Amino acid sequence: MNFLGLNGPWDILRMLIEVSLVSYVVYKGIQLVRETRAIQLVKGLIFILIFSKFSEILGLKTIAFLLQGAIQLFGFSLIVLFQPELRRALEKLGSSGFQDIMLRKTDEDRVKTISAIEAIVQACTVLSQDYIGALIIIERVTKIGDIVNTGTQMDAILSGELLVNIFTPKTPLHDGAVIIRDNTIKAAACYLPLTQNAGLSRELGTRHRAALGITEVSDAIAVVVSEESGKISYAHSGGLTRNLTPDILRKALTKFLLDSETDRKLFTFRKVKQDEQTDK
Repeated sequence: MNFLGLNGPWDILRMLIEVSLVSYVVYKGIQLVRETRAIQLVKGLIFILIFSKFSEILGLKTIAFLLQGAIQLFGFSLIVLFQPELRRALEKLGSSGFQDIMLRKTDEDRVKTISAIEAIVQACTVLSQDYIGALIIIERVTKIGDIVNTGTQMDAILSGELLVNIFTPKTPLHDGAVIIRDNTIKAAACYLPLTQNAGLSRELGTRHRAALGITEVSDAIAVVVSEESGKISYAHSGGLTRNLTPDILRKALTKFLLDSETDRKLFTFRKVKQDEQTDK
């Protein structure tokens, strides 16, 4: 193994330590970046790095030079735009232990997911009948930790009764969105980005625009109950489906949350602005 510069047991041990430390840092970096929408910029940076390397190999000096400049600008932009996320990432990295890399969260089984779906459907049915507005965001693959941090942390067991209580007018957490992560209520009273789609119907209020906005930048599912009409809708991939019955909502959530592998292949991170609105 001389071609690796390994001349003895100590060199082998040193290499293993270096590989382990680098792997840990990379793992934690990916884990922390996935908690925010910065992951999309990181993907773009990786693509530019790969393209730049190919340009150097092929001798395309001008293109390689331009890409190197773009990489430097891209890196600086990441630091400026995501300063709060980077600060939180460093704080987490300093306080976490090696057990984080050894222990992985397992997916919730079908029974818990079905129970969560029933709780959401039950809550939306009650809220719809009482004309109480609601906005429920179900996080999936793309983590939206930056959105979670805008609200009140709960980490509460998901139930239909609790959802109804949260959105009841004049309660402390009724204004904003509820974020559901791993079949639990992660946070409430969260602020969401609004869609910039100028072609939407004027009858759509802030909740519907927020639902579309979050689904344009993530693969989350947003469920909306209109305060004015009591109608139930869901948003996905920048599209809105309205006038849902409880049974149709249940079937839609079952497709998205239990048939996730099929749906992940269909989802793209492009801002698909397909409006699936149904006439009243």
